[in-house]
Amino acid sequence: MTAPLDVTAMETQAQPEAALQGVSRKAIQGRSLGQIAWMRLKRDKVAMAGGVFVILLIVVAIAAPLIVDWLGHPRDELHFDQVDVSTQLPLNGWGGISGSFLFGVEPGNGRDLFSRVVYGAQISLLIAFLATMLSVAIGTVMGVIAGYFGGWVDAVISRVMDIFLAFPLLLFAIALVGIVGDHGFGLHGNTWRIVLIVFIIGFFNWPYIGRIIRGQTLSLREREFVDAARSLGARPRYILFKELLPNLMAPILVYSTLLIPTNILFEAALSFLGVGIKDPTPTWGSMLQSATKWYQTDIEYLLPPGLAIFVTVMAFNLFGDGLRDALDPRAR
Repeated sequence: MTAPLDVTAMETQAQPEAALQGVSRKAIQGRSLGQIAWMRLKRDKVAMAGGVFVILLIVVAIAAPLIVDWLGHPRDELHFDQVDVSTQLPLNGWGGISGSFLFGVEPGNGRDLFSRVVYGAQISLLIAFLATMLSVAIGTVMGVIAGYFGGWVDAVISRVMDIFLAFPLLLFAIALVGIVGDHGFGLHGNTWRIVLIVFIIGFFNWPYIGRIIRGQTLSLREREFVDAARSLGARPRYILFKELLPNLMAPILVYSTLLIPTNILFEAALSFLGVGIKDPTPTWGSMLQSATKWYQTDIEYLLPPGLAIFVTVMAFNLFGDGLRDALDPRAR
């Protein structure tokens, strides 16, 4: 015998509509991958600090003439009155640091170190950014083609990568700059050297990102959205640039931020060895090379360009690591 229904108990139970009455209804909003990555990046305080410094450095490089007019002296202006005639050292102690010369003056000629460090950021960042763009462009195209088509195309491109990776790049750059000289294609002096250094760094560094993009493409070409595009009759060019490339933006962006400091160090090495940008145009590497003549007398001249390189490379690396973690879909 079944028990009678408890109508009273059923009536006292809250209905779904009644339970929602008086409760603030907040619409559930979806978040894009970019928003999720930004939320993760904001939680990484170290990476955010590196990103802020990178932005400030770019602003300083762009606004170098205004900053120098406000806080320094013209970068090539000689101040022999700040240098002792007999010793060629600054008259003031600590490298000639004063209210007018924030980082001191160069021995022998009295040029303002602060102005030269600020202007050096222009050349170093310009070469690093342009070389990175060239490497990323070539490496992305070659990596996507090799990974998507496979077969003999992949074999040929992979062997070309191996050949480029076998080059002793620094020695090759030194030899090539020395052979080509100071002019070419209608360009002269440091303008030609900037173009040449960008070409050397960018053209011979693309296999590194090419291998990364090739590996990612090998994984993505087997995904469902690529099969769906093929089933709809999409051509390979459409699949490469409309389906695969947007999904490769995260590794491309991360590797670019990690490649820029490497290119800064490479340019500094070339200038330090005397085959990069020539004086009087300032770069951090050439300033280090000039300071080595006086390191036994006063190490202070090594600090401004050396710290500029160190802090810049550290900031890019910290920001790149944080960006990689933020864009990782497996991160929590």
